[in-house]
Amino acid sequence: MRFAGRRALVTGASQGIGSATVTRLIEEGAEVWALARNRERLDALAAATGCTPCPVDLSDRGAIEAFLDAAPPCDLLVNCAGLVHVEPFVDTDLARVDETLQVNTVAPLRLAQRLARGWIEQGTPGVIVNVSSIASTVGTPGHAAYCASKAGLDALTRVMAIELGPHGIRVNSVNPVVTLTPMAEKAWADPDKAAGMKARIPLGRFVESEEVAATIAYLLSSDAAMVHGVCLDVDGGFKAG
Repeated sequence: MRFAGRRALVTGASQGIGSATVTRLIEEGAEVWALARNRERLDALAAATGCTPCPVDLSDRGAIEAFLDAAPPCDLLVNCAGLVHVEPFVDTDLARVDETLQVNTVAPLRLAQRLARGWIEQGTPGVIVNVSSIASTVGTPGHAAYCASKAGLDALTRVMAIELGPHGIRVNSVNPVVTLTPMAEKAWADPDKAAGMKARIPLGRFVESEEVAATIAYLLSSDAAMVHGVCLDVDGGFKAG
């Protein structure tokens, strides 16, 4: 029970990697506050796991501030919420770019800011894991806004690690290849496109949400006590070639 007596805040919790992470952390003893927009899915997750459902729209900065003003202290933060709009670069809609950056980059920054301030003031350690993507460093057709948002998130991870490390706060990101989530199904629905991507992965398949959740749990735990400022690829060898 690596997380007994610890409280975690997990965003994007209603499905995919976020849901798997909530389940994994609770199995290992954590109390989890689960954030997402979809109240129905959150309630189902709460019924299945015992997490505390927190319906919050991370595209709404006011909603983030309202949640943070009312949120209890926590020890662990997993910024997992993600948004993708698939469209050619020349047709990329700027409103969608703004929305993608808000959910994928700005919301993690704000959540981490507020929690880190509390940890520093109280002199207590904390751990942050940002869920990024190999798209932060690999150009992916149709994913201009998404790639930019994840590159920004990795840059934030490095800056946060340098500035927060002296306060005993560890920060890392986990960077999966295509993961079998509802968002990925939307982006990789074309069988030919999916087959081409799998052919570039030495292990020959996409990642399961539970595999990413296991990596997140490791980074949050004391087993990773000296892992800090790392953008950890979970990609089946995709970037080894």
